[in-house]
Amino acid sequence: MALTLTQLRYLVAVARYGSVTMAARALNVSQPSISVAIDNVEDALGQKLFVRQRGSGIALTSFGRSAVAKARQVLSEADELAALGSREADVGGELVLGCFEDLAPYFAPALIRSFSERCPSVTVIVRDESFETLGRRLADSAIDLGLTYDLGLPAHFKRVLLHELRPHALLPAGHVLADKRTVSLADLAAYPLISTDQPHSWQHMLDLFLSRGLSPIAQSSTSSFELQRSMVANGFGVAVSYTRPHGDRSYDGLPLVCKPLSDPLPMQRIILTHDTRQRLPKAALAFIEVAKGWFASHDVFTA
Repeated sequence: MALTLTQLRYLVAVARYGSVTMAARALNVSQPSISVAIDNVEDALGQKLFVRQRGSGIALTSFGRSAVAKARQVLSEADELAALGSREADVGGELVLGCFEDLAPYFAPALIRSFSERCPSVTVIVRDESFETLGRRLADSAIDLGLTYDLGLPAHFKRVLLHELRPHALLPAGHVLADKRTVSLADLAAYPLISTDQPHSWQHMLDLFLSRGLSPIAQSSTSSFELQRSMVANGFGVAVSYTRPHGDRSYDGLPLVCKPLSDPLPMQRIILTHDTRQRLPKAALAFIEVAKGWFASHDVFTA
């Protein structure tokens, strides 16, 4: 067997992007170079690594997931070997961080900056993910770590707690509840509820109301957190959220009112997670320690 590190890097890139075209673009090489490398790896291993899916690129086979996990391990160890000669850091290589899309813009840049100051030899790649794609890409070894809420993850995923958040109510300015010090879910249930269409997020919010014996009035479902905030700011309804950006205004500049909820509701956890069936590279272990320190020293979504 004569596999090269370049072939393994091409294999991991295709698994990460789910497309030969996207992998070639990211690596700045030709598509035929990627395709030939994948064919060579499949010939050497004697099994198919990918299956083509009509309209949705390619997906790893069961054997392919094992092969990619091992390839990432080999590449990580090769990068760590190369980093031994670096005077700047004893951790090198590449780290792929998947972030739940609602959290990514608020935390990923600051965490990556802090990590890069500590480990300048590591190349960090950040990917926006939904709840569904995050778990799948972690299982496929397409990403190393996931930054997300503790929702919808398999039992064998390790969870590293970074922060806990209380839910709050989102109201348009001038709403009849806006002058109250706190509001209850019963208060909110009397008004149309704007939710997001992330299945785990939507179900979690619904369960909060059901736990109090309430059935909210469903108004509409939005594709993103910021669209949800804009819909509330424009008077289409109310919402419940854990995420709270700095500055209570929607993207279109309208004011929002955030009120604590008076109900004794469970906290939501911001975590780093990974598949325990995969070996974490040193860069991922170092990132976990940096992230824990960063969250411990910063105020997050304080009212």
